[in-house]
Amino acid sequence: MNIDLLIDSAQEKLLPTFAEIDQQVKHHLNKILTAFRDHRVGVHHFSSVSGYGHDDLGRDVLDQIFAQVFEAEKAAVRIQFVSGTHAIASCLYGVLRPNDEMLAVAGHPYDTLEEVIGVRGEGQGTLQEWGVKYRELALTDEGGIDWEGLATAVKPETKLVLIQRSCGYSWRQSLSVADIARIVQLVKKQNPDTVCFVDNCYGEFIEKSEPTAVGVDLMAGSLIKNPGGTIVTAGGYVAGREDLVEKACCRLTAPGIGSSGGATFEQNRLLFQGFFLAPQMVAEAMKSSHLIAYVFSELGYEVNPLPFTPRRDIIQAVKLGSPDKLVAFCRAIQKNSPIGSYLDPVPAPMPGYDTNLVMAGGTFIDGSTSEFSADGPLREPYIVFCQGGTHWTHTAIALKSALEAFSGN
Repeated sequence: MNIDLLIDSAQEKLLPTFAEIDQQVKHHLNKILTAFRDHRVGVHHFSSVSGYGHDDLGRDVLDQIFAQVFEAEKAAVRIQFVSGTHAIASCLYGVLRPNDEMLAVAGHPYDTLEEVIGVRGEGQGTLQEWGVKYRELALTDEGGIDWEGLATAVKPETKLVLIQRSCGYSWRQSLSVADIARIVQLVKKQNPDTVCFVDNCYGEFIEKSEPTAVGVDLMAGSLIKNPGGTIVTAGGYVAGREDLVEKACCRLTAPGIGSSGGATFEQNRLLFQGFFLAPQMVAEAMKSSHLIAYVFSELGYEVNPLPFTPRRDIIQAVKLGSPDKLVAFCRAIQKNSPIGSYLDPVPAPMPGYDTNLVMAGGTFIDGSTSEFSADGPLREPYIVFCQGGTHWTHTAIALKSALEAFSGN
């Protein structure tokens, strides 16, 4: 196998797909530029306040820009969210009350939500410990939404439907915006008062519109993933109906404070600039995803999603089939990372997960996975989940190194 020829062939075959992705960048960038222009963004918005964070002009304008671009009534962009999971949890605790039911409609949720819900762990104030009932609609044998089951799944007590857009650590297709719109339609037909909530992590700027543009009531995501453009240092966002966003913010801060609190500590310039850069960074990650999918499918590995198919998030999964290959892959990616290339990833426990993980993430922002990153749980069938890639050319370099490492596994 000539690795260089394989990667060169992949690049050539993917050029039309790359060109289509670039056109989508233009679409998103035009929306962002329009929002910046409409809200007259200037250097004075980069100034910040300290303490309580009241009357932070830049923060308030950024909230309005996120809301406009995402076609939501309101948004709250806060560096006080420590992760996407924290932003999601704030939404769930803000909306749900004792005896309410939450229904997960895309199968089992992402690992880090298990302890928030209460299906794993106890004694830390999980939703179930607060009297929130939980139910989930299993995926079909093919890994898709059970549309027939969903048509009758919503009950009068179903206060919130959890829609996880990304596949997480599961071998299924991530949800398209069209899928999410169909879920909302089916849910609202059964109970118009049920809140449709989307975990939007890894999904921003993948398609031409976001879930809030197709009827979703509330969504949340991380700022150190897609919308941070690789430069935002911390935080998350919530967007959707004004009353629901405020309820989520009341869980982040306190009732009575809500979205009016939360100083940005001189981070406003990075927050604005990161959002401006985000479509281009996401596009490079999408190109990286296609490249990985093409190369590994040519080598006979199962990949999800397939090359040339429209992306629904920035995650590319490959079934490697052995723990040795999973570790070797991550070590090769770490070796070709801009930060911490000298480190040697080893499987280890990770807070929020129930199995050892091996992770390669030499990113400038800890945990962002925005630069080309890879990780996977040490369990069969030993799937590596790749994310990010600020330059698809960087991914090509790291991919070559990973394939060379396989020669000994």
